[in-house]
Amino acid sequence: MADQPLPNMIDLTPINPDFNDNPHRFLDRLRSTCPVHRDEMAGTFILTRYGDVRSVLSDTRMWRHPSNAEPAATMSRREMVDGIHAEDEADKSILFLDDPDHARIRTPLAKALYRRVSRSRAQIQQLIDEKLDALHGRAAFDAMDDFALLVPIDVIARILGVDNSRLSEFRAWSEGAILSLNPFRTPEETERMIASVNAISAYFRQLMAERRVAAQDDLISDMVQLQADGAPLSDGELSNNLQGLLIGGNLTTTDLIGNAVWLLLTHPDQLAQLKADPSLINNAVEEVLRFESPVDVTARIASRELEVNGCPIHTTQAMTLSLRGANRDPEIFAEPHRFDITRKDAPHVAFGGGAHLCIGSPLARLEAQLAIPSLFAHFPGLRLANPEAKPQWRTLPFFRGLKTLPVVTG
Repeated sequence: MADQPLPNMIDLTPINPDFNDNPHRFLDRLRSTCPVHRDEMAGTFILTRYGDVRSVLSDTRMWRHPSNAEPAATMSRREMVDGIHAEDEADKSILFLDDPDHARIRTPLAKALYRRVSRSRAQIQQLIDEKLDALHGRAAFDAMDDFALLVPIDVIARILGVDNSRLSEFRAWSEGAILSLNPFRTPEETERMIASVNAISAYFRQLMAERRVAAQDDLISDMVQLQADGAPLSDGELSNNLQGLLIGGNLTTTDLIGNAVWLLLTHPDQLAQLKADPSLINNAVEEVLRFESPVDVTARIASRELEVNGCPIHTTQAMTLSLRGANRDPEIFAEPHRFDITRKDAPHVAFGGGAHLCIGSPLARLEAQLAIPSLFAHFPGLRLANPEAKPQWRTLPFFRGLKTLPVVTG
């Protein structure tokens, strides 16, 4: 491998079966030999050192919107909105906005969401228990399809205010909308994605209109009230960013829960520690996020002339920050390839950082902190159905999660 050319961005996605099997074989090599690596084909610098990644993430002067990138930054510019759901002001997603629009939209949404999350613990626990109760009596099940996938969708539906009678539709729309995260989707998948996104948009607008007439105890009521009180948010901006919360949060929280279950089942010593000391759950969730991050990368665009680890980066040039690579940097994490739920190293960067720190991170953490111990409490003898089987990772670019996780209960 030492004589091979350094990997490019395509090599660093699950489309490459070798990367899918072991991403750190590639990321460790980049970090040690070329931690700021220029990929001319993608038009981006790939950063893999923790210090460089955290420094760029923390720099609030960096740009996020792909329109700021140079023409050569082909991968970043592909993120630009294609107008599929322009009626919801898709170009106003906080995932890509820079200030002042980013702060204008994110600030009221984050405050309302965090208030909801702080009051949702009992509600989330109830939903988790309902999913687990439905599995009782089964000798085997798929911990992904039958548990990890269901919890985040139903939690966000409840927080938003989705009517129970529409839950099955909402779940189907959510699964379709997640296809927007796959840049290599088929025409059929694109058609399904468009239909799902438009259906969610129409439903959110309906809910907003209904909540203006009769508020309920949900996030959409909170947001339309903030609008009424003067928050400078349009209905399109609100609908689009609620969709972003739904799409990004469902996928990554599903993977956080699934990756945690798999890691604990394949590291029985760590599972035994957690069972012996349930107070370790918060630390365990952070170690799962570090060790098997649901998200591979994030991006920034240089807003001025920079030097990163001795490498000059010019204004408008794009940077791809490897969250996965940074989270296994041996300069920061002792024995980085060891899964240790008692770890006390520096904080991981699985949720990004700076102004664009994942808005849903408090909710994802809470769901995982409740779901993981609940699963093992309901099924104390839970184990992998086939411990010798190779894990089946999805091939969705820039994300890391299992397609399936067959388990037996006794």
